[in-house]
Amino acid sequence: MTSKGRVTIREVAERAGVSMATVSRVLSGNHPVPASTRARVLRAARDLDYVANAHARALVGGGRKMVAVVLRQVTSPFYAQVAEGVEAEAAARGWLCLVGTTGGDPGRELEFVQLMREEGARLVILVGGVVEDDAYRERVAHYAQALASTSARLVLCGRPAPDPDIPALVVEFDNEAGARAITGHLLSAGHRRIVFLGGLPGNTALDARVAGYRAALAEHGLGPEAAHVVDCGLGRAAGHRAMTELLKAGGVPGPGDTATPETATSGTATPDTATRDAANPGTATPDAAPARFTAVFAGDDMVAAGALRAIADAGLRVPQDISVVGYNDIPLAEDFNPPLTTVRTPAEELGRAAVRIALRDPEHAAGAHHLLGTHIVVRDSVQPPPPGREDGGSTPV
Repeated sequence: MTSKGRVTIREVAERAGVSMATVSRVLSGNHPVPASTRARVLRAARDLDYVANAHARALVGGGRKMVAVVLRQVTSPFYAQVAEGVEAEAAARGWLCLVGTTGGDPGRELEFVQLMREEGARLVILVGGVVEDDAYRERVAHYAQALASTSARLVLCGRPAPDPDIPALVVEFDNEAGARAITGHLLSAGHRRIVFLGGLPGNTALDARVAGYRAALAEHGLGPEAAHVVDCGLGRAAGHRAMTELLKAGGVPGPGDTATPETATSGTATPDTATRDAANPGTATPDAAPARFTAVFAGDDMVAAGALRAIADAGLRVPQDISVVGYNDIPLAEDFNPPLTTVRTPAEELGRAAVRIALRDPEHAAGAHHLLGTHIVVRDSVQPPPPGREDGGSTPV
């Protein structure tokens, strides 16, 4: 949508060739209307992208003082901290905050955006990485334009814009730099066989972390075949399952191999494999000898929690046998056994900044990009690899 203002009921009536009263009756659903007339009105409303809003009086002033934050899940400590930041900043300014969860479903996320348009939210904040496709990018651009046309704002929090030209405020942190730093920390400790556990191809946040991981390996003189990415997704259960399978296999696939965690022990691979290497992504060499790993870079701290449990279940110790690092520095990370070395992301500040920047300068927020920093928090989950395993000798099981 590219119009300068909100589509009115008069425009819908003109498009459908009926009176404004008829349009009102159709959209309210409280009065009988001939089926053909109803279909004509609804088609006109859809073609014009008319937003039926029961709170029109609030829209006279440009919308309610309401912020909507849409995130993957509220049980994730990272997302909860971002939502807390949004709520705190909104409350301090006398605004209300609504929270919706998507379970990681891009389609559901977009349904929330449409709902918040209808409810007159002035800010709609989408939090965290998402798996994008062309249809998603097109619809996000559409909603950004539609919100902007009503003096509302789309804010992308912790993710890049799918198109730099859309009128959306971007507030994120440098995922790639954080991943490069934490991988460098492992390399400086002497590790050369480092697994990235928790990839999700197409996810904007995780792809950036994988890029940082690969960049750090290259900066330390390691070839692309040194990178091993296990695409198990996020969450404690995913981390536990993938780590368990890797340990059963005695390592990760060697250069040129790919294998799902479930098939890692069999030496077979499928085209939609979950372990990628930089040299030949999407290919397989089932007969290659497995390369052993000495360290794990978990895609986030909950994946790390699952990996720590799986390592302990296998009778191994962290960091004596395997070093483990995470990402986000959730509040519980320092209570893991052992306390987790990880990347601290400014989760609460991310939420606060999204509201603060959008409301401070609404005229110039559209298209603006703000990048927050990250840093490593060193605790007790990393030490040099055991003697004789610096270059990937056998992992004891």
